[in-house]
Amino acid sequence: MRITPCQAALAAAIALNLLLLLCSRLAPGASPPCRHPRAGPAAVPGVTVILRDFDGPDHDVAATSRSFSSLPGVPVLVAAEVAPYPPVALPAGVALLSLRPEPQRSPPRPELAVATRHVALVPDGARAVPGLLRRMRDALEAASDVTVKAVAAAVGQRRPRCLELEVDIKAWTARYGHADQQSDHQGDQSDHQSDRQSDHRSDRQSDHRSVRCGALDGAPAVLLLRSRDLFSLPFPLSRPVVTSVSLQAALRGWRFLLLPDSFPQAPRPPPSPQARWKRQSSLERQHRALLERFGVKLEVLPDGRQRWHGCSKDSARCFGTIHAQTPEYLLAGRWTPPCCLRALRVTARHVLAELEAAGVRHWLEGGSLLGAVRLGDIIPWDYDVDVGLYLEDVPKCRWLAAVVASGRPVEDPQGFFWEKAAEGEFFRVHFSRTNRLHVDLWPFYPRGDGVMTKDTWLGHGQDVEFPESFLLPLGSVPFAGVVAKAPNDPRGFLELKFGPGAVESPEYPNPGVRRLEQDLGPG
Repeated sequence: MRITPCQAALAAAIALNLLLLLCSRLAPGASPPCRHPRAGPAAVPGVTVILRDFDGPDHDVAATSRSFSSLPGVPVLVAAEVAPYPPVALPAGVALLSLRPEPQRSPPRPELAVATRHVALVPDGARAVPGLLRRMRDALEAASDVTVKAVAAAVGQRRPRCLELEVDIKAWTARYGHADQQSDHQGDQSDHQSDRQSDHRSDRQSDHRSVRCGALDGAPAVLLLRSRDLFSLPFPLSRPVVTSVSLQAALRGWRFLLLPDSFPQAPRPPPSPQARWKRQSSLERQHRALLERFGVKLEVLPDGRQRWHGCSKDSARCFGTIHAQTPEYLLAGRWTPPCCLRALRVTARHVLAELEAAGVRHWLEGGSLLGAVRLGDIIPWDYDVDVGLYLEDVPKCRWLAAVVASGRPVEDPQGFFWEKAAEGEFFRVHFSRTNRLHVDLWPFYPRGDGVMTKDTWLGHGQDVEFPESFLLPLGSVPFAGVVAKAPNDPRGFLELKFGPGAVESPEYPNPGVRRLEQDLGPG
């Protein structure tokens, strides 16, 4: 049977459509042949401008997009979960890019809307400067340092501060530091030496003052990246844009090249106190939401100040019920959130002070003693504090005595919540009624043969009886910022409970579920 040219063309068209349908169903990380041509190396030269950082009724989206769309050959997209409000008429050629998933539409794929090799993230209120986007692009492509993945230029008179940034995923912490701009400045000179020899003098001076940064502060700035780099990030268009890109860049070892050039900022009338407050509140909400999404509970600022974003006395703790001695965060390769460690330290110091003041004989137990001997602190992945005490001394502590007498929990004046544990014959002191981070108090008593025992055993490997001689007399160890009571031979006590070498061989509470070596890098 012969196939006519028309039949062959029809079969080819059907095959092509089937291939396109198959590719459209694959995930964004599919093999290169099925990727959208705009997302890959076939992207065309040029820069696409994306307006992302705008908020509230006083936005300047229309004028900002009009300014940048006036540049020849520069596509402009306005990216938002919902259309700007109050409604604005966008200039001709400016497209609204919806980032909000909706059940009746395909999932948002912003990378498919960008056909150019480079993209510029532009904040609200910026004004275009002819040739500056091109210079930013040229600076990015000319950088010999392959870690430079973004070029930045200020918007307005305030130039962003050049910072260093370390993001510690295990510790839920972002640490900022002042950048060594002199060394960055010298490195930039070598990167652009050949370019400066052929450029104009003004361009030579501009390159001369460029600096490399690990991150930028929150000052308004235009960021220019290769499209493939931006959309390789898991959160390419999260807000605040500069903070979001800085955090993700730090995790990948990327660096910024901060140019001395700047874009003008549209003049605006001074805001009213209420408008200023609303704007600041919105920025803080965005910042908190971003850090929550990224799992950052603590920011250490360049001047050493700490900014906390985790749990407090008025909020629930950051993790749920513990199963198999393994918190959920440990399975994700993270350690105890720093806000939880801080709350545990505060609770431990309070409880130890109350027991000491009441004359209750007590000592650090289990993993808490192990942390004290090893680090002078709580073990970084521990989720509670354990304290042993003499059963006969329980009535000496007024809060424990009140719990025993009433059979109900008691809240002390500092907001700590004392109760009898539901799991057996021991007590718990919580950070607050709401936040259930806690210290466990284990009542022991001596048997007739000089061995300390108790009435509740939870089946943990280290949960064993021990000679009372470890407590006669009690010793002390540094712990969580105070000196705490401890067995007089801490190492011997720990080796009895955990086995030989326990101090020098750290391990997670349940190695059968997850081992420490899984979360430690080589060396």
